[in-house]
Amino acid sequence: MEQDRLPALPDPSRTAVPAGAMPPFAASGPAGAGAAEDWHGVSPKYLWVDLVARLVPWLVIAVALLLPQLTKGGWWWIGSIAALVIAVLFGAFTPARVRSIRYLLRADDLVFRRGIMWRRLVAVPYGRMQLIDITRGPVARMLGLAELKFVTAAASTGVIIPGLPEAEAEALRDRLVALAESRRAGL
Repeated sequence: MEQDRLPALPDPSRTAVPAGAMPPFAASGPAGAGAAEDWHGVSPKYLWVDLVARLVPWLVIAVALLLPQLTKGGWWWIGSIAALVIAVLFGAFTPARVRSIRYLLRADDLVFRRGIMWRRLVAVPYGRMQLIDITRGPVARMLGLAELKFVTAAASTGVIIPGLPEAEAEALRDRLVALAESRRAGL
């Protein structure tokens, strides 16, 4: 039943490229052969997880820099204001950063993208996936979210899809493990 909620893999004949023709991803940008509706985003609740992870350290720094000001005086408040400004900037960009996290299931690989200014686009072939791990941090667990981590032979791959609902993460993991095993068996 859970597999019914996952998107169907595209038909390989739909993405086939005739000889001499330009591949679909060259014409439509780095997203690949899929249309905009083929990309899947993370849960909107992930915004809170990301905000807590990015804002709390800067708020702690701001308070830590403000404490000497209260006891000794001096110019410590400038550092505190700088930390608060950085926290506000992180908070302002967090919604766009969370919306930029997307993944696409294609016939032979999973494509992952993220980032606003520094964009990252990674394609992980199903046959190269060695381990698919589910992680749940304390804030994400309270919101019913999990993240999928893909381990391949390449150390630089490091693909993590955060902010997936727990049931969707488990169903996607099971489906990708089955695809990875079938692709490795065919090698």
